[in-house]
Amino acid sequence: MGEQKIMPVVFSGHGSPMIALEHNEITEGMDRIGRAVEKQFGRPKAILMVSAHWYTHGTFVQSAQEPRQVYDMYGFPKELYQVKYPAKGDRELTRQVEGLLGSVVAVNDDWGIDHGAWTVLVHMFPKADIPVVQLSVDGDLSYQEEFELGRKLAQLREQGYLILGSGNVVHNLREVEWDNEGGSDATLRFNDYITEAVLQGETDKVIGFASHPDAGYAVPTPDHYLPLLVCLGAAGTDQSQVFNKVCNLGSMAMTGYAWGMEE
Repeated sequence: MGEQKIMPVVFSGHGSPMIALEHNEITEGMDRIGRAVEKQFGRPKAILMVSAHWYTHGTFVQSAQEPRQVYDMYGFPKELYQVKYPAKGDRELTRQVEGLLGSVVAVNDDWGIDHGAWTVLVHMFPKADIPVVQLSVDGDLSYQEEFELGRKLAQLREQGYLILGSGNVVHNLREVEWDNEGGSDATLRFNDYITEAVLQGETDKVIGFASHPDAGYAVPTPDHYLPLLVCLGAAGTDQSQVFNKVCNLGSMAMTGYAWGMEE
């Protein structure tokens, strides 16, 4: 048997839940990354999913063998609620996470696979044949602690697990411009700043994003940004590539990063 390749780490923007039904340059980017993961590394044993939409007090991990699909969004067309992503859970991955994080993590199966997860997964891994375990985003941790949590999870990569974060570098629902197909000046500035920092391995800038003049606009609440910090920690010193560097609705950045992959 060949030597086990170390799985990459991926962070993807997800934006509007309607992305699940769309076929455009953004979904093509998601599809391309998913296919590249399987081509370069083989099919992941399971996916540890860090979605902005399981935002909790405390750190939790799922253990359900058949996690339910959560339609945690309102007022969208009925077709969106008919999208199915029947991924299985993976108790061995759950146990591994418990072992790496220790007493700071607890099992919680009250949630499920939410739209921050399945709207991305339907494009990256459309067959739903890779088990998925969600890890919550702990709103009580500092930004540095989120990064350190990711570092503790990095060992999972050596065992064939893919760490996948879903959120947005810029996510401000109050400033959405429905008639703007691009990004506002503040969105573009902040997205460029974080992307350059990720590419250059300047983790301090990514963790210390709040010092940027546009941070209050770009990250009014931390939920969608924090999955990036977990991924950044898990990525270690691996080089990153950028995909879907697209801003839309004025105040959304769909930018994604993949660490440890060939171009």
